Amino acid sequence: MRTGTIHRVTGETDVRVTLGLDGSGCCTVNTGVPFLDHMLHQISSHGLIDLEIKALGDTHIDDHHTNEDVGIAVGQALALALGERRGIHRFGHFVAPLDEALVQVVLDCSGRPHLSYGLKIPAQKIGCYDTELVKEFFVAVANNSGLTLHIRQLDGVNSHHIVEACFKAFARSLRQATELDPRRAGAVPSSKGVLA
Repeated sequence: MRTGTIHRVTGETDVRVTLGLDGSGCCTVNTGVPFLDHMLHQISSHGLIDLEIKALGDTHIDDHHTNEDVGIAVGQALALALGERRGIHRFGHFVAPLDEALVQVVLDCSGRPHLSYGLKIPAQKIGCYDTELVKEFFVAVANNSGLTLHIRQLDGVNSHHIVEACFKAFARSLRQATELDPRRAGAVPSSKGVLA
């Protein structure tokens, strides 16, 4: 089983993450940020990634630190689970609809962090969640996992639908990219022989 466990403690948050790439979508998540919990469930369910996340943060101030630090810890746990990235497909691509919303995610487990982010979310908040935190979450994940990540909104007017379609597309892309390719026979999927 390819797993990664991270315990990140700062003056603002205390975050524990265990991530299993070869899971079945088992998810136990409590970040103190309900909408973020809902989105993490999408990653687990649609990516078939087992996730255990417990976060305590200064949400009495706002959700920014918790949102970012969960993203950092998820990215670090993903990097641990991938190890040298041997035998994986490496690339993933998915377009997810949710009613009127349509979001495309393309990613490369390249070892080189990059985010191109193209969501246009109409509302400033979904419930109590600041929608500008969506980008911050994916910045943290990409930077700490070594993902090249492209997110494009193709359609959509409902903020909840746009964000949820994004997380679902990310989950399916990640699943595709990290699944083992039997033809690779455990080799690193790079002509250089290394992904870093």
